Amino acid sequence: MAELTVRWHGSMAEIPEAQWHALTATAGLPFYSWTWLVALERSGSVAPRQGWQPCHVTLWRGETLIAAAPLYLKGHSYGEFVFDQSFAELAAQLGQRYYPKLLGMSPLSPVLGYRFFSAAGEDPLEITQLLLQQIDRFCQEQRIFSCNFLYVDPQWQPLAEAAGCATWINQQSLWSNQNYRTFEDYLGSFNANQRRNIKRERKAVQNAGLTVTPLLGADLSDALLARMHHFYAQHCSRWGAWGSKYLTEAFFTEEASALRDHLVLFSAHRGEPTQPVAMSLCVRSEEQLWGRYWGSDEEIDNLHFEVCYYAPIEWAIAQGLRSFDPGAGGSHKRRRGFVARPHASLHRWYHAPFEAILRRWLPEANAQQHQQIEAVNAELPFNASLPALGDSAA
Repeated sequence: MAELTVRWHGSMAEIPEAQWHALTATAGLPFYSWTWLVALERSGSVAPRQGWQPCHVTLWRGETLIAAAPLYLKGHSYGEFVFDQSFAELAAQLGQRYYPKLLGMSPLSPVLGYRFFSAAGEDPLEITQLLLQQIDRFCQEQRIFSCNFLYVDPQWQPLAEAAGCATWINQQSLWSNQNYRTFEDYLGSFNANQRRNIKRERKAVQNAGLTVTPLLGADLSDALLARMHHFYAQHCSRWGAWGSKYLTEAFFTEEASALRDHLVLFSAHRGEPTQPVAMSLCVRSEEQLWGRYWGSDEEIDNLHFEVCYYAPIEWAIAQGLRSFDPGAGGSHKRRRGFVARPHASLHRWYHAPFEAILRRWLPEANAQQHQQIEAVNAELPFNASLPALGDSAA
């Protein structure tokens, strides 16, 4: 049997596409496809000058790729949506340099599912231990303060925990399809007051003369994708320095066409759907939908809710999708069909005093987070099955 070897890569393009696809395809996550990750790098959205240095690690048996971990050296904490700035402050108080840090996630996408990907027939626990050993060695040799895996796959989490990773719980939103056949079925899960509110919000968009049409596949012309960049950039600019404008124009105009099979645009229009006044971009798999970006040329009451929540939910029901993750942030999501769910990030620190402090703090912090999630979900104006941390169906 060929000896195992480890390789580090400064670009996803260094890894053969077919071999990467063989590892990741069964996960059903577009955000970890070779095409998606390469598009981020080629477009300059993920690059050293943006504070994201690709640093992927792979495990080979001969010339066959048997395991991989997408990783990045980060010079800041932006684009992660797991806010560890207090960790950076603590490191400074201890006289330590927090950045750069090593990070495992799909860049700029708070999407549950990070793991070490391995080939069929390989032992996931053994793979996890082997790659963590290599990561530890790399971080210690390069004097990297920490390694952090965000939005981890609940099925992979216990393997990494068994290998010594510390767990930090945060929360995000999720809509789950409770076997709805129509949007009216979905509305029926709400109490009467919120059901009226949602109908009024949708009616306001109709009264503005707008129709919302989902566009996908062959309907996604280069011009329409470029138009989506306009909306994205315009929306980010409204928030000034806090606008989180991470994707470059080239991602939309040069790279996104290769991702058409996974994109859905929801166009709000008065004439043709290809002439939108507002639009949102979602990403889909065979079973899930993720909300990502939106923007509008007009200020219209409740248009954001329609284009980013209601129209995607209605489409997801029609397609038989089982869940819709609307993206990070936004307590307003709770009243519109989304429950709070826990998600875990896993951490390894290479400074003993810092690690001791954090490991003492985490149990109480995690317990408080679970209590907060329970309290939020206790006030939901609709009936829902509440996902647990280990619920891989989410």
